[in-house]
Amino acid sequence: MKAVLEGRSVLCVMPTGSGKSAIYQVPAVALPGVAVVISPLIALQHDQADAINARAGATRAHVINSGMRKKDLRAAWDAAEDPDEATRAKFLFLAPEQVARDDVAARLRSLDVSFVVVDEAHCVSSWGHDFRPDYLQLGHLVRDLRTPVVALTATASHPVQKEIVERLHLKDSLVIVEGFDRPSIHLQVLQHVEDAEKYEAVREQVLGLPGPGLVYVATKKAAERLASDLQESGRRADAYHAGRRAKDREAVHDGFLDGSIDVVVATTAFGMGIDKPDVRFVIHAEISDSLDSYYQEIGRGGRDGLPAQAVLHYRPEDLSLRRFFAAKAASRTQLGDLFRLISAQEKPVKAKKLKELSGLSSRRLTGLLNLLVAGGCIGDGVKGYRARTMRVDEAVERAVEQAEIRERIDESRVDMARRYAETRGCRRQFLLSYFGEELSAPCGNCDTCERSRSVGSPGPGATAEEHVPFAVDTAVDHVEWGRGTVMGYEEGIVTVLFDTAGYKTLSTALVEEKDLLTASRLPA
Repeated sequence: MKAVLEGRSVLCVMPTGSGKSAIYQVPAVALPGVAVVISPLIALQHDQADAINARAGATRAHVINSGMRKKDLRAAWDAAEDPDEATRAKFLFLAPEQVARDDVAARLRSLDVSFVVVDEAHCVSSWGHDFRPDYLQLGHLVRDLRTPVVALTATASHPVQKEIVERLHLKDSLVIVEGFDRPSIHLQVLQHVEDAEKYEAVREQVLGLPGPGLVYVATKKAAERLASDLQESGRRADAYHAGRRAKDREAVHDGFLDGSIDVVVATTAFGMGIDKPDVRFVIHAEISDSLDSYYQEIGRGGRDGLPAQAVLHYRPEDLSLRRFFAAKAASRTQLGDLFRLISAQEKPVKAKKLKELSGLSSRRLTGLLNLLVAGGCIGDGVKGYRARTMRVDEAVERAVEQAEIRERIDESRVDMARRYAETRGCRRQFLLSYFGEELSAPCGNCDTCERSRSVGSPGPGATAEEHVPFAVDTAVDHVEWGRGTVMGYEEGIVTVLFDTAGYKTLSTALVEEKDLLTASRLPA
């Protein structure tokens, strides 16, 4: 809060339920002007605005989105533009797709903006587990408004943090990363062989657990089937996925918050920003695409600090689906056509105009632009995209190389999820080391620790006395994989996140014997 009041930008990575909202709400009240809050969920925007207005005893927070009546939209803009500081809106909540509109961006530029808040900031990172193309437009807004930024998220590994800082232009920013550990959540993995047997195990477990709870599945069809079976067995359950109507999704969201729905069976579309402290279990019927996703999803349990369960039902064959989703082949033809299109423009061109000219969908266009920017083929300035001077085939090769790097990283994330499911060591130590955080001793609150106790062994997790050749978070070089960062240790294995190869695991003994890693001479 002190940094925000001093006009500095902030990136704050803190666990769900730890009070991130206060970091921007208190300074916004103290500073002149209006705080612009970018949040991806309309329902959450209304919840936060209602809570602020209830505490203030007056309407100081307003929401602007496409589903509102014109009368309410006018009232919100009028309040934000009010010249009287005593009655002016202090908070303006918008969705990222609203900010991408030229008319909305123009009105925001005319306001007295105290600072910009980017909630769920990991969505801006293409390294992140929930990348959203609309978030890429926020960098343009930040540069236009020339105000500090408060970026908030519960989950951001090192590369995600770096990309958030770069994409949101957080110069001279304060970066606060709190501990990732949620010690009250019990971690468990149940192994299965047959898919039908796994399904029955999930159904029976959910029926026997006290709620409320969340069940994550891989497909819309699976969500509908399990929710229906749970309803027939007397559980107040419902399905949530992107294929349902917006009205139905909102009803499920509201029902879960007010307690009329006890269990939500969902794809990854559900859960972001859910402000429900008493979720007692989070069950995964399929393995997540990454530990980033898994941590974000299980973090919705036990926000009240009371015990909660996180159970992964694991079948090795399920990994093939995740590897399929991780493979994102870049279209050389589309990359070449887009580069030619940008090169043909006499001046920088905005994404909206490129969408009209190319006929590409917003998501596809954003993905291609992201690869061309990452490859150094086009510049991404305040006024739009401009092609750099190079041959089309060179631009395509550079962009494809970036796509291959991202694919390798995504595949390595899937592999790390597999290693979490199959580890014999402390699961919490493994999970925390993935985010670059050390836990000096086995946690005692996961299934592997409990099995170790039952046989009178302290367990195979890492201990504070284990010798390590490099400290966690050290930058290192590998002759083949290049530069990386040491993330953690487990049972004589060091995990390193390489910039272009993703997560790799190496024998600690071999690292020392063969000098496989050396301290990096490049700046961090």
